[in-house]
Amino acid sequence: MIKKKKLLILNGSHSEIPLIKSSKSLDFYVITTGNNPELIGHQYSDEYCFADYSDPETVLEVARNLNVDAVCSCSNDFGIMTASYISEKLGLPGHDAYETTKILHQKDLFKKFSMANDIPTPYAEGFDDIDKALAAINKRRFPLIIKPIDLSGGKGVSVVRSAKECPGTIQTAFSLSHSRRIVIEDFIKGSQHSFSTFIVNGRVVFYFSDNEYSYLNPFFVSTSAAPAVNVSEVADDLIQNIEKISKMLSLKDGIFHIQYLYSGKKAYILEITRRCSGDLYPYPVDYSTGLDWAGWIVRAEAGMDCSGFPAVSQKGFCGRHCIMSPKNGIIKNVIIDKQIEGNIYDKLIWLRKSYRINNYLTDKAGVVLLKYDSMDEMLDKTARIHQLIYMNVE
Repeated sequence: MIKKKKLLILNGSHSEIPLIKSSKSLDFYVITTGNNPELIGHQYSDEYCFADYSDPETVLEVARNLNVDAVCSCSNDFGIMTASYISEKLGLPGHDAYETTKILHQKDLFKKFSMANDIPTPYAEGFDDIDKALAAINKRRFPLIIKPIDLSGGKGVSVVRSAKECPGTIQTAFSLSHSRRIVIEDFIKGSQHSFSTFIVNGRVVFYFSDNEYSYLNPFFVSTSAAPAVNVSEVADDLIQNIEKISKMLSLKDGIFHIQYLYSGKKAYILEITRRCSGDLYPYPVDYSTGLDWAGWIVRAEAGMDCSGFPAVSQKGFCGRHCIMSPKNGIIKNVIIDKQIEGNIYDKLIWLRKSYRINNYLTDKAGVVLLKYDSMDEMLDKTARIHQLIYMNVE
């Protein structure tokens, strides 16, 4: 009997379920890690091993002890940092050099790289000292955005509109950052979108775009709808910049995901990730294209040959919606309006009646996958999504 190769996936939340399932379809023995054994994704893996994926040295020791053949990140930037680090240490395939991964995923390094190489991004400065950050504020024009350099999902991000708001906000951002570094970025008004691509030999062979929406936390994406309304205007420029970055940094084959701000008919690149996006993001991609998007991400991160990536394109109208609460409290029920029942083609709900919501700005009860017959229907129902799918708490 041929022994299966071992793949270590660096978490087991709902967001890793597509990666875990696709990895098993590729005949890997899947081991999940993370510091919460109760997460729903772990039940889909072959084995769970306790380790905090944001701690590279601990995960490196786990990977050594388990003698894994490959490592796949989770849907978090700390995961891709750790995956790159341990792959480099162990000589495993499928990941960019660790220093390259830092450039792309740590906001201050990415901003510095982008501005030095004419990559379109809002102007920003990085700081590792609170006093220097406060002094720099006096030279900038408000409003400004303050961000920890190493958190995703909008954690610790704030808009400041006057100097008096800055001391507390800057202190908070520094305290939340694992590396105690922040960026202060120009605020540009516009709409937010994503552009998820796959690169092979430095060239973009596929892209999937969508519109991104937030609920009560303006920096936490809770809903997406695809395709992006402006994709025809920005795709060529985004692809050109992706391939430019890929050539400059000698990137490995695999996912290259951009979050961008659309303003004045121009796309400003906010962030880049080389990992799977969360909240079941692969499934709308699958619905639109027929791909196993998570499967191709796993192939790349496991160092498998990706030259056979199929010639497919984004079609139709689809999206996903995270069910979130308007306040903290005990879940009474989840309501799905009849107007949108016919648009749901799948859903995963893991928090139900009697569960407590402790942080309504980030906690999710589930994810609903949606399809639409037209762009008009998609935009209309997405605009009303929190009246059509919502949670009652008491």
